[in-house]
Amino acid sequence: METSSRTNQELLQEISLLKQRIKDLEQSVLEHHGPLAKVKTLNGFLPICASCKKIRDDKGYWEQLEGYITKHSEARFSHGICPECAEQLYPQLSRKQNSWQGPKPILSSLCHQFQK
Repeated sequence: METSSRTNQELLQEISLLKQRIKDLEQSVLEHHGPLAKVKTLNGFLPICASCKKIRDDKGYWEQLEGYITKHSEARFSHGICPECAEQLYPQLSRKQNSWQGPKPILSSLCHQFQK
């Protein structure tokens, strides 16, 4: 009878240890993944300059839009120029003056070559 009692006691002790291990793992997940998930998500109002489009951070510093979003999310930027800005910044390449039609997508150019 004493053998089965000891076995039950050992099982209860093992269960207690497993419960404590689960609590420790849950705490670890909250400590490591909770803040990370919050940092990767932008939400709420972002104070942005109406002229230069810089964003004011929590400390009151103004930062370029791309830098701010890169720091606070997983987004990355690839820069280009829209047709309106290209016309304004590079009038010598304007559609009106040189029949420039803007950049052509590589894929459509390749497809067009194979259709010939």
